[in-house]
Amino acid sequence: MPDYEKPRWLRDLLRFLPLKSQFVLSGNVRDLQTCEVAPGMITAQSLVNTLTDTLGEAGYARLVVWNPLSGFSVSEGRMVPVEQGDETLQRLGLTPVGNAAPGGIDALTACLERLTALDGPPVALVVDFASRLTVRTESLSAAEHNLFTRALVLAHTASPRPAGEQRRPFFNTVIWVVEKEGDLPDWLLIGNPRIRHVPVSRPDSASRRALSPALLRGVPGSQQASATTLEDAESAFVDGTEGLLLSDMNAIATLARVENVPIGKISDAVRRYKVGVTEDPWLRIDREKIHNAEPTIRKRVKGQTHAVTHMLDLIKRAMTGVGAQRKGNRPRGVAFLAGPTGVGKTELAKTLTSLLFGDESAYIRFDMSEFSSEHSDQRLIGAPPGYVGYDVGGELTNAIRERPFSVVLFDEIEKAHPRILDKFLQILDDGVLTSGRGDRVYFSEALIVFTSNLGIFREDELGQRVPNVLPSDRFEEIGGKVLAEIQKHFKLVLNRPEILNRIGENIIVFDFIRENVAQEIFDQMVSAVLEDIASQGMSVALDEPSTIALKHRCLSDLSNGGRGIRNQIEAHLINPLARGMFDQNATTGDRFLVTDIDTGELRLRKL
Repeated sequence: MPDYEKPRWLRDLLRFLPLKSQFVLSGNVRDLQTCEVAPGMITAQSLVNTLTDTLGEAGYARLVVWNPLSGFSVSEGRMVPVEQGDETLQRLGLTPVGNAAPGGIDALTACLERLTALDGPPVALVVDFASRLTVRTESLSAAEHNLFTRALVLAHTASPRPAGEQRRPFFNTVIWVVEKEGDLPDWLLIGNPRIRHVPVSRPDSASRRALSPALLRGVPGSQQASATTLEDAESAFVDGTEGLLLSDMNAIATLARVENVPIGKISDAVRRYKVGVTEDPWLRIDREKIHNAEPTIRKRVKGQTHAVTHMLDLIKRAMTGVGAQRKGNRPRGVAFLAGPTGVGKTELAKTLTSLLFGDESAYIRFDMSEFSSEHSDQRLIGAPPGYVGYDVGGELTNAIRERPFSVVLFDEIEKAHPRILDKFLQILDDGVLTSGRGDRVYFSEALIVFTSNLGIFREDELGQRVPNVLPSDRFEEIGGKVLAEIQKHFKLVLNRPEILNRIGENIIVFDFIRENVAQEIFDQMVSAVLEDIASQGMSVALDEPSTIALKHRCLSDLSNGGRGIRNQIEAHLINPLARGMFDQNATTGDRFLVTDIDTGELRLRKL
């Protein structure tokens, strides 16, 4: 294991202690921080405790903490033991009870001045939850304005003094702990050379790896595990917690102990913590159903054998984990379904959802034509604080939080605004979206499906929209042309080639509905209409000339695929048939014959 190195923010703080009298810590201040309690032994503790130990090592005699709820207290650490009856608070003009003293914003203001003038060994004051000192930094109350004015003046008038055996320069340091730098007045910080802003970043891979051995030490089976097993578990733990905080890692280790998750399955504890699912749903899918799924799917999605096979392969990869290399939170699978309209792209997504969930309506669908405006990304992830709809959340983030194990369909992706595509890049790359409320939503258990009509049409030299592929073209030729137009659109028009890179080889081009397939679709749709009528206790049949004429109408133009066939059946069979049955007061037991569709006007004869 490499030598432990203090977090960057802590090293920055120590470097400037002799140079600045006040500091502002912002960012990841509510997380645990790594610390070395003994050579090679890393643990995690709160930011205040980390400051107590670090400043104690640096030569500070005491660290006083103020927060809006409990007032003042003397913080005790490994290097700074505090005895009962410590006089530090009394020297600051406070009336302590034990090692604590109540006090609000006025007491804090008075304490700042006394602290700066305090002699003897150096003392530090940490103003914790300083973001809660003000309601609005641009309109301060008199007490708030007095506090920050005092802090500003003292920052410029404070001077260091030598202390300790090495007679190093020390200030009586003030440390403001805030969530955001803007939580303090701009005029206190901006352009002020006497106050140092130190951002506290989220933990990186090195921090997570340094802490993981200590956290995994209490996980069931860790004491008996081999060195190889422990190393694999640490790697899985570090990779799985990418983007999480150290406090999240600590919670995951606690979850593993409580639910008796063995060390070899620590990634299962990570998944449970992220999405709240006890068992991995992908492992609970009926394998026999997936194994025999191809004939079932082909009954609903006709003429797209290659697409069905490819999508089933994605499902099988998601179930087995073969070749996944899903570092972090990336989705279980991603597919981009391209091709003409009405050929079964959405139907395939619905059919797969039915196989996985037992309910085809359980998929999450977004029509991207509704997200074509610049700020429509707020509908997906939620409005930021202060904007209308902030309390509602985003449609996508809410849906995934409620159903993390799902098929998410983004229909007609080319109609979305380019800003939306940046969100998709986050999903494909990191598997995480942060909602407008600041919540992280994970897509690690989702199957992402995009559909698009890109490549079916193109612009000619005059800028006019002309067909790029025709139903008469060979499928190999269609696939090549469609792929070329998709790549051109993402690389040259949108300037987002990285999205295609994340999808990889999972761009699936659908073929046009060929005539033999169209006949199957026609027969299936007509049979469905007649069976629906039969379920109501009535019988309808078509004579042969009408059947031939209706089929000719439906199959004469296949450019709109199965949807075009359905439209023709509705126009020339369903609508006039319903009209005729209504006019003849059809009742249970009636039998009818449909004739004369070939003459252009359907007639309904009662038998």
